Amino acid sequence: MYKKIALATLLLFSFNSLQADYTLKVGKRPKSRIDRMPKGVVADMKNIPQDPAFYAKQIKNFPKWKQKKLDKEFNEKYFQPWDLKKIDIPKEDFGWETRFITKKPIYRENGKIIPPYIYNKWLRNAQMHKLDSKKYKAITIRHTDVKALPTSTAFYRDPRRVGEGFPFDYNQNSALHINVPLYISHFSKDRRWAYVRASYSFGWVKISDLALVNNEFIQKFKNGRYAMTIKDNLRLYDDKKRSFSMVKLGALFPVSNDGQSYLAARRNAKGQARIHTVKAGDPNIIAKKPLPFTPENVAMLAKEFYGEPYGWGGSYECRDCSATTRDFLGAFGIFLRRNSSKQAKDGRTIKIKGLPKTVKKRTIIEKAQPFRSLLYVPGHIVLYLGEYKGEPVVMHTYWGIRKNDGTKLITGRTIITTTEPGKERADVKERSKLINTLKTIVNF
Repeated sequence: MYKKIALATLLLFSFNSLQADYTLKVGKRPKSRIDRMPKGVVADMKNIPQDPAFYAKQIKNFPKWKQKKLDKEFNEKYFQPWDLKKIDIPKEDFGWETRFITKKPIYRENGKIIPPYIYNKWLRNAQMHKLDSKKYKAITIRHTDVKALPTSTAFYRDPRRVGEGFPFDYNQNSALHINVPLYISHFSKDRRWAYVRASYSFGWVKISDLALVNNEFIQKFKNGRYAMTIKDNLRLYDDKKRSFSMVKLGALFPVSNDGQSYLAARRNAKGQARIHTVKAGDPNIIAKKPLPFTPENVAMLAKEFYGEPYGWGGSYECRDCSATTRDFLGAFGIFLRRNSSKQAKDGRTIKIKGLPKTVKKRTIIEKAQPFRSLLYVPGHIVLYLGEYKGEPVVMHTYWGIRKNDGTKLITGRTIITTTEPGKERADVKERSKLINTLKTIVNF
């Protein structure tokens, strides 16, 4: 009798473990102050096609073997933090935040200088002398921010200067999707933050937004079958129908054994990760990766980004230029790192720096792959879409166009333009035009 009860209990547990206690649904990003930023318009945004589908027919063959190879590399890099034995941040990147706040004044948004006794508290809280003292494996349980220092306080360079102040919070290092593997180096002194290394960024994450994993969890979660969200601003609901997390396009979910549901990490009362199943409320919001590289798919995906406000470092649940390119190409199995300078080295590069304008445009059209190549200038990176009437066309999350007086015409969102946005305006600085500053084509 006891054996029958035990068996029934085991079967019940197994059955329950396959039930979808999370539901992924279409949602909306809540409006914030980022939506109230200026949104300048230039002629390109009126005179060239603004539907990515127009350019999608220009895509070239992406061999399946090559896409499969890149996707395998994507998965290896994505899960790499679980194999780390110590922090492996490049020397030139490690400690940048300390140098940033101590060498020059930092400011609050209201223009007041943040005194040393404040930022020294942050540095003491960081306990960087305890680097690699924990060596824990973890995972994000919701969409979360990555901070440069273990504090939620924003800090800026002098807001009176052009290009500084809101929204350029230098404490906003990046943002991470749900289900991102992490290596934890150590914790902050106040035990509210963990210093982590993810596949594409590093910094401080709130402990409440992550959970510790063990080998059993990793074995079940890292199952070799993965899907990725292909619609933006989704919402994940728990078993009590409460909104649990924003889910942006580009979030990875392992596919469950049933082939119909997905896996997500959830934190228990002890801070440990448990696997929960996720049911998609709409089958068109998530797809097995890599997504086939077809005109229909590239156009559909690009439309999801179009018009999104510029979110420095992923702030306000939006994207900056490199987050847009990373999440777009990620669905097709192409892995990109956090910022534009790193992404410029993630593919095969073709130098175009110094070429005359007409030669540079022709080289881009001849050598770049529509929807599969990036164009890079220090501090900015764009997705090449194709050509229109002999002009290269790009999609990019662009803060603004430099003017002759040093100020910017703020566009502040993801736009589709030529490589000379604002060329019709006499006040746009010729030397700073995108076409004149582009250095490389990055192919995949």
